[in-house]
Amino acid sequence: MEQSRTDSSLNGSVLVLNRFYMAVHVVSVRRALVILYRELAEVIHVEDGHYSNYDFESWLEISEFTLADEVEQKLNHEWIRSVNFAVLVPRVIRLNSYDKIPKLTLRFNRRNLFARDNHTCQYCGMQLALRHLSFDHVIPRSQGGKTTWENVVCCCLQCNGKKGDRAPEEAGMQLMQKPKRPRQSPVLTVKLDNPKYEVWRTFLKGSSLALDA
Repeated sequence: MEQSRTDSSLNGSVLVLNRFYMAVHVVSVRRALVILYRELAEVIHVEDGHYSNYDFESWLEISEFTLADEVEQKLNHEWIRSVNFAVLVPRVIRLNSYDKIPKLTLRFNRRNLFARDNHTCQYCGMQLALRHLSFDHVIPRSQGGKTTWENVVCCCLQCNGKKGDRAPEEAGMQLMQKPKRPRQSPVLTVKLDNPKYEVWRTFLKGSSLALDA
């Protein structure tokens, strides 16, 4: 059970800032810890509106102190545990020497599309697991429909088969809502709804990262 929790935590997400505290990327916890261990970044810990900066060794000490504090133990912390130590999962790290701002664009892919539609079939309204979902061209490509945000929706396998190569009205089906291009990354939007990523909001205001996470 403990190993399962550790594996889950390692696959979580960490916001990466450049040297000027501007959000530039999102990486896995696993990748973030490697960057910290190589002394390429530091942890940015936000508590009561105050920022604290920790290198890897200092973060291990903070983790040890937190683990020994009974009050802190009752809080909803996530941990990476090994035989020799336990470390708190960081939520934000800052690169020590990177000062660039990557040019980011909103990627049109299945991950973002399903997140935009909340993994819900846009015809029958069923929210399903990925293995039961596909995507559908509202106006079929055979009728000139394009593969764009405005013409592709999340669709369950059953509705996909029922609609076939027809427009919704031809198949006697109706969309729940008109598809449109998201204003920011749907995946990032979903993450920000999770309380454990709330601290990201401080660094994402006005950030172009909101278009590509």
